[in-house]
This record gives sequence, structure tokens and C-alpha cells, in this order.
Amino acid sequence: MTESLLKVACVQMNSLADLGSNIDKASAFIREAAGRGAQFVATPENTCYMKYPLPKKRDATPKEQDHPALSIFPALAKDLGITLLIGSICIHNEEDKIINRSYLFNAQGKTQATYDKIHLFDANLPQGEVYKESDIVTSGNEAVTSRINNYFVAGMSVCYDLRFAYLYRSLAHAGANLMCIPSAFTVPTGKAHWEILQRARAIETGSFVLAPAQVGLHEGERRTYGHSMIVSPWGRILAQKEEGEGIIMAELDVTEVGKARTALPQLSHDRKYSVRED
Repeated sequence: MTESLLKVACVQMNSLADLGSNIDKASAFIREAAGRGAQFVATPENTCYMKYPLPKKRDATPKEQDHPALSIFPALAKDLGITLLIGSICIHNEEDKIINRSYLFNAQGKTQATYDKIHLFDANLPQGEVYKESDIVTSGNEAVTSRINNYFVAGMSVCYDLRFAYLYRSLAHAGANLMCIPSAFTVPTGKAHWEILQRARAIETGSFVLAPAQVGLHEGERRTYGHSMIVSPWGRILAQKEEGEGIIMAELDVTEVGKARTALPQLSHDRKYSVRED
């Protein structure tokens, strides 16, 4: 297989409250994906646990240096010889809050990149669900890209970031052609917006999109939408898993990025403008 082709996998999980069990389950799915030939495997947001209410999540979160996942997952990447994106791992910070941090481990078992979720999910949904991630999470302030090989560059993001198109445009301008959007989308917002936003981010930037997702019922009667997706630069769905846990896979050809960006060279058409009120 040439470097211009990349076999990728998204893991769809139903993470519960027990950290160890979730790490074991994620590891099993990652091994399955690698066994089927995946070179790059991505897991969802909150891979290690989904906890509610939020103060309980904060209190149960280890500091980065004490987190068991941060020795297990890089060792697994090295053992399997893959690039591994753990969609997010929560870590306790010095402000008595947590950071929702995405980790990219290379095939040598090293931490190649980290990204702290910039946009925090504070929402009052029509069905009465209320979310206030900012109560316990410190937001990031840096966009991050990281090179996978000579042809593919990952643009890192997490869940609610999906709604902010300018982030993905800036990642594309910085060289990203593989947008990673690990998520734990709610069911109401997932039904309304998940697919259309994933395809829009791919189309707007002429990039592949990898969107591994949480699915099902979690602690505190919270439900997530699932529907993990892999999308082409032209907005075509290459793979999707609607319900249940498991993996989806696709082989990405970087020449599709060039074709999409040549046909619609929108990244070179940015214009400065002002807004006038009449």
C-alpha cells in the first residue's frame, strides 16, 4: 500500500462510568481494527468514561501524570504499529476543572500531538435537556494539525467544534486534509444536524472527515446519537454505523483531496470584507 492511500477506522462506543472497563473495550476494538488492516484508528470523545452529573465527572478525573490510559494506549499503538487517535481523555487540571483533550499517538508509541477542545457545549435543547460543559471544563485556545505521513495531515477537533466552520477552514489553510471530529453528540442534535454538518465540513474544506462517536444510554440517563461516519472530500459518505458498538473502515486516497480542491478551489477564494448596517 502506498502512502497516498490510508486505511482508517472509526470506533463507535458506549462508554459507561467505569474507566478500566472502557479502556479494555476501546483496546479490543482498536485491536480488531488493526487486525483488519487499519493504519489509523480513531475513537470517540470521552473514550474512557461518560459520567453524569458533571461534578461527579470532575471529581473522578485523574491528573494527566496519573491517568492509566496514557500508558495503555500509546503502548497499544506501538504494539500494533498504527497511528491512534483517542478522541478525548479528560484530565484534571490545577484549576480544579478538567481538560477535554484529544491525544494522537504514533506507531512508535509516542504522543505526537494533543488538542484541547476549544468550543464547550453549553446548550438548552428544545426537549428540556440542559448542558453546561463550561462549568467543569477549561477550554483550549489552539488549533492543531499533525502529519500522519507524507500525504495526510490530520486536523484535530472534538464534538461541539463541529458547529464552527471557521475552525476547519483554518485547519485546511494550515495543511490539514483529514478532519478528525470525535464526538458524543446528543440524540436530538444528532438527528437534526449530525450528518449535514459532517458532510458540510468535508465539502467546505475539500477534506476527508473521520467522525467516531459515542452511542446509546450512558450514566444519568444521557443518550448519544452514534452514526459514526467517514466522509469523502466531495461529501460522499464512505462508511457509517448507525446503532450499536463496533468499527467502520474505509481506504482513503489523497488524490480525492486534490480533485475536490481543484474542481472547487474555494480555499483560495477567501476575501476580506466589512459588514455595513443600513
